[in-house]
Amino acid sequence: MNWLNDTVFYNIYPLGFCGAPKQNDGQLTYRLDKIYDWIPHFKALGVNAIVFNPVFESSRHGYDTIDYYKIDCRLGDNESFKKICDALHQNGIRVLLDGVFNHVGRDFFAFKDIQQNGMSSIYCNWFHNIRFDQRSPKGDNFSYEGWAGHYDLVKLNLQNDVVTSHLLDAVKFWIDEFQIDGLRLDAADCVDLEFFKKLRSTCKNKKSDFWLYGEITSGEYTRWANDTTLDSVTNYEAYKALYSCHNDRNYFEFAHSMEREFGNYGIYKHLYLYNFVDNHDVNRIASSLNDKSLLKNVHTLMFTMPGAPSIYYGSEFGIEGKRTPRCDYDLRPCINLGEIPNPNYGLLEHIKKLSKIRHTLSALKNGSYKNENIQLEHLCYSMKNGEQSVFVLLNQSNETRNIGFNSEYNGILTDVLNGNTQYHCNGYMAIDVPAKSSMILVSNDGSLNIDFNEGINCEVISAPVNTAKNIPDELAPQEVTLGRYRHFKGNEYEVLGFAKDSETEQKMVIYQAMYGEQELWVRPYDMFKEIIERDGKKIRRFEKLS
Repeated sequence: MNWLNDTVFYNIYPLGFCGAPKQNDGQLTYRLDKIYDWIPHFKALGVNAIVFNPVFESSRHGYDTIDYYKIDCRLGDNESFKKICDALHQNGIRVLLDGVFNHVGRDFFAFKDIQQNGMSSIYCNWFHNIRFDQRSPKGDNFSYEGWAGHYDLVKLNLQNDVVTSHLLDAVKFWIDEFQIDGLRLDAADCVDLEFFKKLRSTCKNKKSDFWLYGEITSGEYTRWANDTTLDSVTNYEAYKALYSCHNDRNYFEFAHSMEREFGNYGIYKHLYLYNFVDNHDVNRIASSLNDKSLLKNVHTLMFTMPGAPSIYYGSEFGIEGKRTPRCDYDLRPCINLGEIPNPNYGLLEHIKKLSKIRHTLSALKNGSYKNENIQLEHLCYSMKNGEQSVFVLLNQSNETRNIGFNSEYNGILTDVLNGNTQYHCNGYMAIDVPAKSSMILVSNDGSLNIDFNEGINCEVISAPVNTAKNIPDELAPQEVTLGRYRHFKGNEYEVLGFAKDSETEQKMVIYQAMYGEQELWVRPYDMFKEIIERDGKKIRRFEKLS
């Protein structure tokens, strides 16, 4: 699959990215249209594929699907998302969606039919282990299997041909309507492999270069990624090594993982795995590292190791976020360009360089991995193909280290990461690598010179000026200030002040009813000021009166 080798992914959790309400309020709001403002940023990063976590109608977090054929109203509608996909494609950015096929939410139509009709429901065989001789933990007059013990997530019966047809028809709909280029398969280790075989056939018949990769956290990847099921999986083994080898000051961990996966006898040499340093399920990399000054080294590894690199939205700025026993919303914040908290612009520029280097050097796209020199605090490995050799040197110690390696090359090595500095090589090389830094040396005749100020076209092609929601200029979003407002349903309120949610630190508006019992209310700031659609018209949720 040629396009994958030259791909830098960007992963977005849309409901969090857009600041959507935690519960589906049923209000159509075109929050995902903010993507248009991010397209120049994607292009500056060298991103040419976006993985959207769930975008289809759900009750809460996206993984509790209500309708596989409808975009979540908190994000927009099918027509607005189609325009988003068109704009991304026109700008050279592929689109992949999150395929959640192991389970649905309790508001899914087939499950609600069982709640209403009991044993007479025609959908009893749509789910795993429906039993009418006992009650569910949710109080239903029947029991069922919840995914991993979560009874808000009802496990589908993928051995039912009617169920699989419903899901595969949905995928065909996504390809036809939105022209998507691939799927991330959620909880892939829990999904029936026979279903994946049908999914592969369906997708490849629609698009021969359609890419399928599964979320796999452990086990041998070839069980799911092979010629009959999925193309690839998430590389959780490398994810752990990427941060752990820096926290423990032990590059042997990373080197061992790479040798096992991609060395001469590597078990995954034939696979192109999906690499990442964080995502919506794990702590942000800036929160995982004990020493944040090593963030650049972490990303150097990810962009130069075998497989496709992926950036989780906002982590290019070094934003932080950790799971708590009660909440993982800190991993999925609403962020806006120009309003990033404590942005690490040095890391951002480093990632831009790495992305351009990866797009430029063929050995990083399809080369073979080999460990050249491994020590606790410094490492050298090579990526080689028939036309090019690349040597990656890393030093995570607090002082300069002299790193030697046998290049098997006579000529010039150019450090394309650091000013295109040239080194004359005669087989064996020994180079001083500054503390907590990295080098990327390329064999060449001296003519290779990557200019990071040229060749990045951030011009947006054909993105709608007024976006898909077509909001009149007089309805442009306004900042919320103290004063009186009228809710779109007619009630009047006074904004008294602002606060932060103690769990998520989300900005909230505190307001009081003007009449009646004058109750106090609180609502997320972004939700308070948003534009909604009612009776086919765009209106403000709250209109300022004074």
